[in-house]
Amino acid sequence: MAKAAVQHACSECGYTTGKWLGRCPACEGWGTLVEERIVAPAPGVRGTPAEGRPLLRLVDVETSDAERIPTGVPELDRVLGGGLVPASLVLVSGDPGIGKSTLLLMALRAMSSERKAVLVTGEESSAQVKLRADRLGGAGHVHILAETNLDEVCATLERERPDVCVVDSVQTLYAPELGSAPGSVAQVREAAGRFLRVAKEQGIATFLVGHVTKEGVVAGPRVLEHLVDCVLTFEGDRYRSHRVLRAVKNRFGSTNELGVFEMTSAGLVAVEDPSELFGRPDEEQPGSAVVCTIEGTRPLLLEVQALVSPTDLAMPRRVGTGVDPKRLSMIVAVLGRHAGVALGQADVFVNVAGGVRIDEPGADLGVALAIASAARGVPVRRGVSCFGEIGLTGRIRPVSQADRRLVECAKLGFSETLVPDGTESPRGRMRLQAAGTLRTAITAGLDASGSSEG
Repeated sequence: MAKAAVQHACSECGYTTGKWLGRCPACEGWGTLVEERIVAPAPGVRGTPAEGRPLLRLVDVETSDAERIPTGVPELDRVLGGGLVPASLVLVSGDPGIGKSTLLLMALRAMSSERKAVLVTGEESSAQVKLRADRLGGAGHVHILAETNLDEVCATLERERPDVCVVDSVQTLYAPELGSAPGSVAQVREAAGRFLRVAKEQGIATFLVGHVTKEGVVAGPRVLEHLVDCVLTFEGDRYRSHRVLRAVKNRFGSTNELGVFEMTSAGLVAVEDPSELFGRPDEEQPGSAVVCTIEGTRPLLLEVQALVSPTDLAMPRRVGTGVDPKRLSMIVAVLGRHAGVALGQADVFVNVAGGVRIDEPGADLGVALAIASAARGVPVRRGVSCFGEIGLTGRIRPVSQADRRLVECAKLGFSETLVPDGTESPRGRMRLQAAGTLRTAITAGLDASGSSEG
């Protein structure tokens, strides 16, 4: 009988060692090494020697079989890069209750009308899934398999050979030959490797639903993200109705695309015009500014809110929700040094309305304008939007796709846009207020009564 060996694996990066350590040597995480048992091969047993395969010239490879599969959910297709690629492996992660299972069940139902679709459920029974499907308007022609044994699941997929498969979730599956519990590092790594082989060999486009840790990252070893072709994250406050789908990794498309959904009693509904939803500011309220950002190919208007209050702490707080805290600290420093907005004795809080996260530097001017408005108690002028990147010298730098941003601002009724010097209006349809420095931009953006240089 083969002897079971014991090793310790890091739940964050997959590093293995023969003994337990308090800190992982690879990723330097504390308390991440967990015990797992592995079964060593029996003595004298060897696998069949490989004979190798013939080589194929890359120019002779046919790409007709890689035509994308429409999921029936336009926002999901947008984030995937135009649809689901056959034989691809996609990992969908998000907080519990955010709507991952609902989104994928809606996609499966739409694809089942023309393709064979299978749902492998390990967290819910078939009856529970049926109740959700009835709530969403029907199950279509979706096939279901309620099983947690990895061998049984893979054998079924190889026999049935569906076009699309959803596994909900990968943390519930277990391989009997491994002694560890479902969800452990060894089990998740084995399940991901097996599904990768089945997907590529049988041509099955596979969605894997993954859990997240309390820090918001994908649970399990980091090798799980390296194995799959795409990593999608479903974000949003579970107490709000709007959800945001992003691509963290995508081998077949851009990672800058954004999908916006609204959770209703009938399921997730795509938001066709997110700017209309997120870009309506509080009129004549200090600390509110509208900035136009670019998410992939989509211009998006967002309201940035700021609060500046005196502090009684030795080190004032800089708190940002939806913005990079490091970039927020830089903007506050530039405001104090080059724009005459003294914030050294004040706490600064910045929030992007609607729970959306801003990553691009083109939103710097909107954040700075909202902070200056809150600090001086003067609202931003009515009908004014903005965009621009702030440099450490206080200059406003140009940003990409300015014409698309301006068209989006005009579509929502903004009469004037505060832009960096050198930006041209598309066909002269909109009034532009160009600014070369942050000081000039704040003077032009705030009401006349608040244009003093402080």
